[in-house]
Amino acid sequence: MHIPVLLNEMLEALKPHAGEVYVDATFGGGSYTKAILNAANCKVIALDRDFLAIEKAKEFKAEFGERFEFFHTTFSKIDEALNGQKVDGIVADFGVSSMQFDTPERGFSFLKEGELDMRMGLGAKESAYTIVNQMPEPELVEIISKYGEERLAKKIASFIVRARSKAPIKTTTELAALIYEAYGSEVRYTKIHPATKTFQAIRIFINNELLEIETLLAKSASLLNKGGRLVCVSFHSLEDSIVKDFLTKHSHSKQKKNKYAEFSKATKQETIEYDFEIVSKEIIVPTEAEVKENVRSRSARLRVAKRT
Repeated sequence: MHIPVLLNEMLEALKPHAGEVYVDATFGGGSYTKAILNAANCKVIALDRDFLAIEKAKEFKAEFGERFEFFHTTFSKIDEALNGQKVDGIVADFGVSSMQFDTPERGFSFLKEGELDMRMGLGAKESAYTIVNQMPEPELVEIISKYGEERLAKKIASFIVRARSKAPIKTTTELAALIYEAYGSEVRYTKIHPATKTFQAIRIFINNELLEIETLLAKSASLLNKGGRLVCVSFHSLEDSIVKDFLTKHSHSKQKKNKYAEFSKATKQETIEYDFEIVSKEIIVPTEAEVKENVRSRSARLRVAKRT
């Protein structure tokens, strides 16, 4: 069952208006798109790399007609989809969709047995099976450490390499059990399942997720009308750091003024134009009630900025 995360907060951040055009860069099950279309007589252009989203998009097209448009593509290619059109808002939920997590054969969940896959769709070539069974140990350590921020990366990689030398690691539950074994007595010190970070790392690597985010953000300013809003929902520190650093760099609200300028008319200040203004200084997180209803929302973080 798909439960959208920070739905009300997303709408409050985006502020949909009649006649405007918005991009839902991560269409998934369509929850954000439907909420936006129901909030105002506007249009949503949705993007998704997952082939499963195509059928869902057909349902939306039948319901909303010309107010809805869908492109089966990665969100890093948002500019190609828009083809010169500017929009009034861009929304992106960087989490794995429920339709991916809840389909065992996609291989995203270590709680359900399935083949080691983890490919989100377009742009992902190698499967998790290939990475786990063929990646050299030093590179496997780097992936688990860099993208999973896993302190036991070397030990986990060692266990994987030792196991695969005897027989291929074929399923999600096999890999999860191996990671649990690598943790050993360390299990008592972790609040999350031991396999969480390693599965995250492999998934991010396969789908090139962080570069996708960086590319979307880099293109966002040129695609937004003045006053248009950029709303990003992240689910772990790697994603959130990319969004935070981008907005800090491109927002005037974080820049220091020349404190001597007002005392010297001779001082020549260079006029600097910043792309965004950070709307909410405080990061927006789910309420306790939402976390209680949907545990997957517990790590969600929303940041919003306005095009200047």
